[in-house]
Amino acid sequence: MNTTQKKRDLKFYMSIYKKILIQDLKSKMSYRADFIISTFGMVLTNVVGFVSFYILFQNFPSINGWSYYEMLFLYGFSLVALTPVQCLFDNNWNLRFQVLSGDFIKYCFRPINIFFYFMSEIFDIKGLGQLAFGIGTIVFAWMHLDIPVTPVVLIKLAIYLFAASLFMIAIMNASAATCFYTLGSGYVMVIMFRFKDFAKYPANIFNAFFRFFFTFIIPIAFVAYYPSLVILRPDSIPLLSWLSPLIGLFFFYLSYKFWIHGAKKYNGTGS
Repeated sequence: MNTTQKKRDLKFYMSIYKKILIQDLKSKMSYRADFIISTFGMVLTNVVGFVSFYILFQNFPSINGWSYYEMLFLYGFSLVALTPVQCLFDNNWNLRFQVLSGDFIKYCFRPINIFFYFMSEIFDIKGLGQLAFGIGTIVFAWMHLDIPVTPVVLIKLAIYLFAASLFMIAIMNASAATCFYTLGSGYVMVIMFRFKDFAKYPANIFNAFFRFFFTFIIPIAFVAYYPSLVILRPDSIPLLSWLSPLIGLFFFYLSYKFWIHGAKKYNGTGS
């Protein structure tokens, strides 16, 4: 496939996504009270996390060398990194129901990428409240840390936030796709999603077993800790931090292929 064809395909998919997104947002706006309440609930949940750090650091000046504002930066970083999986890939939570009911078969007969088609149907707009709170937390922490504000640093921040988001997307893609292979996929998704709560903590506060587990088994440490070190600790950046964009792309690709492989094996029999 030549470059022109690739550009045409990208333009085609962006056009399709725009139309689907507009329709989805229109349907959500017809239930404004639900949107307002759910968004408020999400923001309130994140405020509780913010306050918990404040209470914790009233008793401890630092945790294994991490100051209050560094922990806040890590917390905000994790919130922003988790936003794409919530806004753009939230339909993963519906996958197992579609597979069990047999309704997933409708996605198999359209002349577009099945993964794109399925994910594009849902945009969780309330995740934007989490994004705003996460950005605000990063800015607040940044103002109290000795981090320069330069174009290079901001570009690094954007790149490593993108890299961090790929890991949680990959984790949820892979866990959702287990529904093509086993009936107990719901438990897998819930367990994997709950691991995100560990993303807001630095991996070096855990013992050796959990550091290894959160780095090489379930890579939650890459959702915030390793990528954020490029900004927070520029004088002592580990190799895993520098490599996180490449590792993130690799994990996302593996999760995508696992998802597609399961979708191709689906025969539409439902439960």
